Amino acid sequence: MNLQLLGVNHRTAPVDVRERLAIPESKLPQALQQLMTLPGVNEALILSTCNRVEIVAHTANGSTDLRHFLKQYFEVDPTPYEPHLYEFRQDDAVRHVFRVASSLDSMVVGEPQILGQVKEAYATARAAGTVQSYLDLLLTRAFAVAKRVRTETAVGSSSVSVASVAVELAGKIFGSLEGKHVCIVGAGKMSELAARHLVAQGAGPVFVANRTYERACALAERFGGQAIKFDKLYDHCERADVVITSTGAPVTIFKREHGARFLAKRRNRPMFFIDLAVPRDVDPEMSKLDGIFVYDIDDLQEAVSSHVESRKKEAEHAESIIQTEVERFHARLQTLHVVPTIVSLQDQFETIRQAELDRVRGRLGKLTPEQEMAVEALTHGIVNKIMHTPIRSLKSAAAGPEMTTIIETFRKIFDLREKPPASLEAQDAPQDLKKGQGN
Repeated sequence: MNLQLLGVNHRTAPVDVRERLAIPESKLPQALQQLMTLPGVNEALILSTCNRVEIVAHTANGSTDLRHFLKQYFEVDPTPYEPHLYEFRQDDAVRHVFRVASSLDSMVVGEPQILGQVKEAYATARAAGTVQSYLDLLLTRAFAVAKRVRTETAVGSSSVSVASVAVELAGKIFGSLEGKHVCIVGAGKMSELAARHLVAQGAGPVFVANRTYERACALAERFGGQAIKFDKLYDHCERADVVITSTGAPVTIFKREHGARFLAKRRNRPMFFIDLAVPRDVDPEMSKLDGIFVYDIDDLQEAVSSHVESRKKEAEHAESIIQTEVERFHARLQTLHVVPTIVSLQDQFETIRQAELDRVRGRLGKLTPEQEMAVEALTHGIVNKIMHTPIRSLKSAAAGPEMTTIIETFRKIFDLREKPPASLEAQDAPQDLKKGQGN
């Protein structure tokens, strides 16, 4: 499988770079279709979160330049972004996908949100028709690997996330969150998680603003709060001591002039903004105002370092699991190459079996149902025993350097017809690979 991955994340690129390359969820299907127009791209998936933007592609020859997609879709020269980009191929790409799904590449190692985000990206790509056989195998295996890491290690034992770390930081600034008013802007999962942590620390009441008012009402109801129409946000926001914002807006929604207005109405009582959005919702200029504290997704990296250190040993155990799973996935993929030959061999022997039965059936006379079953069982058993050793040899040779030569030799010996490449997707080896898909 020719697998390629190109991306940026919180380690390689600051938020001002990531937000330029971020793709809103609503535009992912269109972006995927455009990515599929690149020469050589057979399948594709895009993962775009606050901490990463990654393109995963199954390509014809493994040498497609995915940077062309950045140039076409964003209409920018990708050269300035080159220092921030990373690229993986083949097993390295598999390892990266497994690590991301298992939250080993997250800002907070072990946080559970990333697996859900990968699953959403997978569902979007499947709905768009850009994930089929090979990427389907990769992603479903990644989900199983993530489950294994979470089950066999304590890397996710405590409920730590970017949202919880942000709330922890807010507590340090205010001393106590008891009775602090909270405004949630954007009714997504990250905002809800942050609000849950704030309320657990005694913060409240909670105000919720969202472009879809019904979603704001639903989220507000969960916390016994109040929904605010989005166009009235600036009229109510000054009441909040803590503002959590995580929208999909393409431009900032809180500017310096808004902060100045809030402070005037609050008589300079401090406000704390947790900006979890990429692109950012809060203009960095707001942080220059005395009394306004703004923390974006990159500012939280220092705050999470202690959590990363505490999970270091568990992460090492998880990394060994990932390595084992990469090797296992590689071995299973190799068997895909022998599937057409195995299927052709089975077809050939079954054709011979049926032909021989038809030839002698007239001499056998009329058989009872029990006799028919006995003849079928006998002939199937003979054929299966004859095929057992050749098939086992083919599977053993699948991972070897002489695989191609051995397959060609088998085809000549048994005079096997060529099978179309599509048969790889529907035969025994892919079925074997699909074991353990549930997560």
